[in-house]
Amino acid sequence: MAPGGGGALPAVMARDVPGPAAIPAAAMASAEVAAAEVVRRVQPTDASERRRAEVVDYARRIVGTALGCEVFVFGSVPLKTYLPDGDIDLTVIGNTSCGSTLIDDVYYILGSGEENGDAEFEVKDLEHIDAEVRLIKCTIGNIIVDISFNQTGGICAVSFLELVDRKVGKNHLFKRSIILIKGWCYYESRLLGAHHGLISTYALETLILYVFNLFHKSLHGPLEVSGIF
Repeated sequence: MAPGGGGALPAVMARDVPGPAAIPAAAMASAEVAAAEVVRRVQPTDASERRRAEVVDYARRIVGTALGCEVFVFGSVPLKTYLPDGDIDLTVIGNTSCGSTLIDDVYYILGSGEENGDAEFEVKDLEHIDAEVRLIKCTIGNIIVDISFNQTGGICAVSFLELVDRKVGKNHLFKRSIILIKGWCYYESRLLGAHHGLISTYALETLILYVFNLFHKSLHGPLEVSGIF
């Protein structure tokens, strides 16, 4: 922008975009109704809840029971903020110190399920990602499942975000806002997807939490939250 042109671009954008108070109440109410319909269409359903519960139970049985380990689900599934295409995050609690075969054992068990045509669920696309956080990725019953190890921080994060939702109240406004914004980031703007170098779901939830921390008293609908986001 040329000197004397009215300030930096971000400041101009912030000044020119109308806040919720500048939008007529009737128009805002109508827009929130439309946003609520979007949330209704992409939010978890009874059928998707049952399906994911079955997949989680299956993974716990074939991995946890066989190896004597605890298997916990974390992320968007227990928080009930996953999208129709959302994956399942599991973490196996066990010994992964040097010399332990736990990760290889989990991979072998899942591989056996991949080869077993009579298994309750089809296991396919098995992949071992040897990154900073070691991960086993696969598809169980046509749902992508990410299996990590000893990620207790993820379990704590779910508990924390659940408490935030209860604190915010307003008919689960925090969770509804996550679903709406996540849907926009995934289906419209293509911004969501840590495995592709894009923003992670946890980072997205942290940004939304920041919005609530600053403006919680004035927020009444998920579209209003997304506008500030």
